[in-house]
Parts: sequence; C-alpha cells; structure tokens
Amino acid sequence: MSILTRPHQMPVRIATGAFILNSGLGKLRNTDEMAEGIHGTAKTAYPFLESWEPVKFTRTLGAAEVAVGATLLAPIVPSLLAGAALTGFSAGLLGLYLKIPGMREEGSLRPTQQGIPLAKDSWMLGIGLSLIMESLGGRKRCRRHRS
Repeated sequence: MSILTRPHQMPVRIATGAFILNSGLGKLRNTDEMAEGIHGTAKTAYPFLESWEPVKFTRTLGAAEVAVGATLLAPIVPSLLAGAALTGFSAGLLGLYLKIPGMREEGSLRPTQQGIPLAKDSWMLGIGLSLIMESLGGRKRCRRHRS
C-alpha cells in the first residue's frame, strides 16, 4: 500500500474532505432543534437509531464526519483507506435517500425535488469507489512491471 497519496487524487480528496469536514464541524456545534431534525431523519431510515438521544447522535455523527473529512485531507493516509472511509460514509447517506419516503419518484431511482440533496451524495460514493479501485488496480500494475 502506498504511503502517500498520488498527486492527481488530491483535488477530489481536498474538495470532498473539506465539504465533509465542514459538515461535521457544524454538527458538533449543533442546537437541540437541529439535533432533533437530523436524528428524526436518520431514525426514519435506520429505526435502530430510535434509542439514541438526538444531541448525542448528532455529535457522534459530526465526529465521524470530521474523521472522514480529515482522512481524505491528509495526504499521508493511503487512498485505499480514505476511499474505504468515504465509501462507507456515503453508502449510509445513500441509504437515507433510498429508505426515506418522498425522496424518489414512485417506482424509480429518480429523485423528487426533496430528494435531490440526498441523491447528490452519490458523487461521494463514486469518488470513494474510484479511490479504492485505483489503489487495488495500481498494486496489480506494479507487480506486473516488476516481473
């Protein structure tokens, strides 16, 4: 596994990492009203979150976002690890899109107006998977050239 990020990966890692880091920092400074809304949305898609206290849930989510954002921003974090963190995080967000009623047009994956903000998170899944695939594909290429 490569120690440093490849230079061409840094633009997507910086843009995505800064976006997620900012979102996480906002959640760490949440208000009770904001926490209720975030928790309400999350527990609609993931009922097991019902038992979490809203402020604690939102702060935990914020801390996770800060960690994912920092992972993407740190060039010493291998792209395989950064991609895996981003893929897991974005898969959870897309789960909201798929599970919350009213986010998609009936019988379709196409978003409604309300669903567009969540549907846009699909770009993060694509970036995460691309980082993983390039990391895994790059190791195979390196082995072939050494032979």
